[in-house]
Amino acid sequence: MNSTFTWVFLAALALATATRLWLARRQSRYVLAHRDAVPDSFAGVIPLAAHQKAADYTVAKVKLGTVEMAVGVVWVLVLTIGGLLQLFANQWARAWSMDSIAHGTALILSVFLLQGAVSMPLDLYRTFVLEQRFGFNKMTWKLYVLDLLKSTALATVLGVPLLLVVLWLMTSAGTLWWLYVWIVIVGYSIFIQFIAPRLIMPIFNKFSPIEDPALVERVQQLLDRCGYRSRGLFVMDGSRRSAHGNAFFSGFGATKRIVLFDTLIQRLQPEEVEAVLAHELGHFKLRHVVKSMLIGWLTIFALMSALGALVDSPWFYNGLGIQTPSLAIALLLFILVTPIFLYFVQPVAKIFSRKNEFEADEFATQHANAKDLISALVKLYHDNASTLTPDPLHSAFYDSHPPAATRIARLRAA
Repeated sequence: MNSTFTWVFLAALALATATRLWLARRQSRYVLAHRDAVPDSFAGVIPLAAHQKAADYTVAKVKLGTVEMAVGVVWVLVLTIGGLLQLFANQWARAWSMDSIAHGTALILSVFLLQGAVSMPLDLYRTFVLEQRFGFNKMTWKLYVLDLLKSTALATVLGVPLLLVVLWLMTSAGTLWWLYVWIVIVGYSIFIQFIAPRLIMPIFNKFSPIEDPALVERVQQLLDRCGYRSRGLFVMDGSRRSAHGNAFFSGFGATKRIVLFDTLIQRLQPEEVEAVLAHELGHFKLRHVVKSMLIGWLTIFALMSALGALVDSPWFYNGLGIQTPSLAIALLLFILVTPIFLYFVQPVAKIFSRKNEFEADEFATQHANAKDLISALVKLYHDNASTLTPDPLHSAFYDSHPPAATRIARLRAA
């Protein structure tokens, strides 16, 4: 196992981990340094107490994220160089041949289940301690358990058949198996987009038609102006789980629907809701969703092609602590180590995402009032305790949305 790739893997893991720790430290220090003064562009609209709460909330999330990162690093090392993945493979080999679909399915599912068990304590802490401390958690223990059971059942029903198809293609489709797997993954993602609004999302939340006729009329006029057709305008009972507010569009074709959190409707005025929806409509009209999916599919294509080249490379297995290679183990190893090697590509995707947000804002100002979008965003920053003073480098590396001050300034210029 003491191979060149072992050291390359450890170096990549150490560099990514050190960078994440450095960025987390920068974020905490920067936010705390600006905790005692509301930025000038938000003075008079964001109270100091709310600004300080956002700072404390951000720092608390950074601390928890650091712990989650440490647990993740240990988990990857234990599975690979620590030999746990090889141990699992050997145990399941007592029941099935190492190259069989049954062995691969049992191995992958057991690793995923154990990973879920390892991450659960931190998820519980996030929900019932951190979110509770800052007044956002509305989740009960009963609802948490029900969500967990539903998620597990759903993952079994939708995920296991996909896993079986992938393993079958890997073992039976020849050298181009990776291409066929990619085609299946693309088709599967489109299928999920179609069924999610009507079959998956209602399992977890209740969706009701908007009852305010004035709001319905305002939104419908906006849709007509933008030339957008949907199969419904719904309110989601997001307040059952969290006090955070949001709005989103989901589905494709005949399943397209607009969803507003009930917390959003309760907080925003009708004209502000219209402005927020105009922003979301911008993502659709400017093809941001389609472009993002295409980029995602191309990325998966490149990754599957790389995996196709690695499955027959002994150094790949040996360097990660595996003595008895198999296609299922190759798939698991690839899932584990790819995020480490792609960590420094992350800012590129975030640049693309922030560009889309600016374009959607510009679209919104053309079809709604810019002042209404500004006031809506200010309320959302306030209510969601989003920091107004993120560290610029941390924000550039991680944030999918532009910093609040930059975004508001551009809207005011509009």
